[in-house]
Amino acid sequence: MNTGLGAVVVLSTLAAAGLGVVIASVALVLGFIALFLFWFYESRRPLHLFRFKENPILGPDPTHWWESAAVFNPAAVVDQGRVHMLYRAMGTDGISRIGYASSADGIHFDERLPYPVLEPRGGFGMPTLPNRLGPLTYNTVAYASGGGWAGFEDPRIVKIDDRAYVTFVAFDGWGYVRMALTSINRENFLKKNWDWVKPALISPPGEIHKNWVLFPEKIKGKYAILHSIAPAIQVEYIENLDSFHEEDMHIKSKFMPHRNENRWDTWIRGAGPPPLKTRFGWLLLYHAIDERESHRYKVGVMLLDLKDPTHVLARSNVPILEPSEWYENDWKPGVVYATGAVILGNDLIVYYGGGDKHIAAARANLRDFVYKLLSNEHAVLEPVKV
Repeated sequence: MNTGLGAVVVLSTLAAAGLGVVIASVALVLGFIALFLFWFYESRRPLHLFRFKENPILGPDPTHWWESAAVFNPAAVVDQGRVHMLYRAMGTDGISRIGYASSADGIHFDERLPYPVLEPRGGFGMPTLPNRLGPLTYNTVAYASGGGWAGFEDPRIVKIDDRAYVTFVAFDGWGYVRMALTSINRENFLKKNWDWVKPALISPPGEIHKNWVLFPEKIKGKYAILHSIAPAIQVEYIENLDSFHEEDMHIKSKFMPHRNENRWDTWIRGAGPPPLKTRFGWLLLYHAIDERESHRYKVGVMLLDLKDPTHVLARSNVPILEPSEWYENDWKPGVVYATGAVILGNDLIVYYGGGDKHIAAARANLRDFVYKLLSNEHAVLEPVKV
């Protein structure tokens, strides 16, 4: 009896062990299958852009008269481990001014100055007499440029050598909507000594231009200004930016509305933030409108050749950002307007104006984003809250 019972125990143990091996093997196979399916799904799934849960990250401040109505369309640059932001601000007077904020992590802006750091002046973004006091019946609805009627609009900033350069729109309400350029010594910028160089108008008189951006480094030894992306990329190379202060020194741009058949970006409006350098090329976000939804601004992306940025290497087949959240439809419905972007750690962080009233941000892993764009897949950055 004892011998028989022992044999049964041994056989049961061996059977259990064999069953355990089978179960473990099956589990291992299923694990590999699951990993493969996950990889396949992720490789085919559109890339996601994550809106930050803190959005909007900046809003109007009723305690500051000059930014009590709206803050939007921000510029951004990284220096000394912080993200420095310049943003368009408006008070109830309808004049656009430039404010400043900074953040250590790129999303929580723990520093925000209570005064504008760049203001329009008479005859340059500020109308002269007899129009200096503005329209007697000022109505934000009647003024489509963000609801304002004059001032400095939509800054973009880059850091080159020991200076910070800012391009922006100078708008006097009646006479012109022109591109302008100013700069400041990097040390003074960081110390907040706002001794800006006298701005220069860099687009010709009698024409309307927006969305001009500087590349963040020289190309072939010259400053490069991207001034149009429709119907083709146009870049002006400048030996010395001070030459714009000379009389009649302007960039002749040939922006032309060009209809793209059977694409989401039927009408391309212009560049977003200044290009960001990656080892694969210049990453350029841009604004466009789909004729099927002409009331909505959307954002796309291109990858430009490092040596010849007029050559497009890749382009998103669908918009990477669309207005869907409340803060993108609050004041002016259907507007996401990206004007700032930085590379912080492994992330691409995009800053944009929502509804011409709020400032929001979204992110994506930079490497994954560029790989997806180059893979000729649909480079969709589907908005997902985190």
